[in-house]
Order: sequence, then C-alpha cells, then structure tokens
Amino acid sequence: MAVLASFAFGANPLSLDAVWRGLWQPDDSDASTIVWTLRIPRTIVGLITGAAFGASGALIQALTRNPLADPGILGVNAGAGFAVTLGVGLFGLSGVTGYIWFAFIGAAFATTLVYLIGSAGRGTASPVTLVLAGVALSAVLGGFSTFLTLIDKDTFRSIRNWGLGSIARTSLEDTMSVLPFLVVGLILAVILSGSLNSIALGDDLAASLGTKVGRTRVLGIIAVTLLAGGATALTGGIGFVGLMVPHIVRWFVGPDQRWIILYSALAAPTLVLAADVLGRVVARPGEIEVGIVTAVIGAPVLIALVRRRKASGL
Repeated sequence: MAVLASFAFGANPLSLDAVWRGLWQPDDSDASTIVWTLRIPRTIVGLITGAAFGASGALIQALTRNPLADPGILGVNAGAGFAVTLGVGLFGLSGVTGYIWFAFIGAAFATTLVYLIGSAGRGTASPVTLVLAGVALSAVLGGFSTFLTLIDKDTFRSIRNWGLGSIARTSLEDTMSVLPFLVVGLILAVILSGSLNSIALGDDLAASLGTKVGRTRVLGIIAVTLLAGGATALTGGIGFVGLMVPHIVRWFVGPDQRWIILYSALAAPTLVLAADVLGRVVARPGEIEVGIVTAVIGAPVLIALVRRRKASGL
C-alpha cells in the first residue's frame, strides 16, 4: 500500500489506473514519465534506506540494551553529516559517490565516541549515559556543521539541502553504488542477531553462554556504520525511524532480536514511504522533506517512551 501510494500521490496526483498503465505500458504519456523518472526511483530509495535505518536502529538498541537508542539520537547521523560537510569544504566533494566514504568515517567515529563516553572506561554503558552522550555529541557536531555552512554559503549550498533528509534527490545510479554496503550491513545484523539475544541478558551471562561479547560489539559497530553511514550518504539522515520502528515491531514479535531486526528492515520502509507521501500531499504543489515529517512524528513518540516506567532498559 505504501509503495502504491508513493507511485500515485504527489504534486501531480495520478489515479491507480494511470499508475498501472504507466508501469506496464510505458509510453510518452505524462503518467508514464512521472512514474518511471520520478516516483519509482524515489520509492526504491525509500525502501532501501528505510530498511537500513530500521535495522541499524534495532541493532543499536540491542547492542546498548537501550530502547531510546537510534542512529539519530546516538549521534551516528550527525557524525556522518559532519564528516561529509568537512569533505565538501576541504575537498570539494559533490554527489553521493563523493559523500559515502566520509559518511562511513563520521558514522564510525560517532558510534565509537558515544560508547566510550557513555562507558567512561567501565566496559559497559548505561542507557541514560548513552543517550546523554549521543544528544550532546549530536548538538556539538550539528553546531559545527551549521557554522561551516553559514560562513561559506556558496560552497555549502548543496549540503544544506542534503542535510534535511530527502529521498527525492537521489538517483538510481547513486543508490546502486551504496547498495552493496547496505546489503553487507544487513547481512551482518542478521548474523549477529542470535548473539544479541545473549547480550540482552548481560555481558557476563552472555560470555558464560559462549557469546564472544567483544567481537559481537565490534561487528555490530561495523554493521551500524555501514547501514547508517550509507543511508545517510543517500538521504542526508532521516531521524526517528530507527527509534520508532523497532518498538512497534517488538510489540508484535516479542524480544527475539532475530525477528526484531528482520521485521524492522521490512516495517521501516513503510514508515519512510508513508512520511514521504504525507510530505507531498500536505504541501502540494511543493513538498516537505521526509526527514522533517519523521521528526514531527518521532518527537512525541520519544517523549512517550521517556515517560514509560521501563524505558531505560530492554
């Protein structure tokens, strides 16, 4: 339904009949051109990046045993965005193929730094300190990124639009260049899901059950870097998807991380496409970027989660 809505709704609304004819009988008609050149590419980007953000959010929550964790709140998106901003300013990067390696470096740096700050050398980190460290790091890196874009508006004009979080400006060629990294990240997340069930019981008990906790965390950080870094390079970062979707999935499938990660990768694209369609409909004939829509939806969800009695642990 979300895919069909993404095909049908926009600045120029199309009937389902027109969409169907445009899909299966492509010609020079306006409907066929709109579907194939505009809406199919952005729908594919929404599906791929939504799966990446959803799986990375589920993975971060499992690794940190923190239900308030996601790539946005823990500073992963901000780290990727700051690194890309530096790359644009220092090396004149342009386009996703130029952004991707800097996005990976920034995402890995932010993930590692937040965990080190939150653990404070103790080896483990509490959910509260991780959230505080992530929010603080996001604020600092976001402030630096904004400062750089303001002091040289011409150089950073493209990065300002990219940072809003949109699936409309990414080509299929750019998406295909990032797709292998996202696939590797998803495979890693699925492979680690069994070990994450043990880690949910605590590091000591997980080790006694034969889980290699250190290796699992390192591979988990690599997977989060690939997923969140690659998706951020494509879209500029879409917040709160990795926070909301794993919680919704957990209500239906229970605490088993194998199902949570798989269903998060399926449900998150639905949220991204629905938010994108909503942004197109409410601001017609213009549109609101999907990152802004998910932030508007996600902020109340975060507040509700914080107020829950058991929001501090999984």
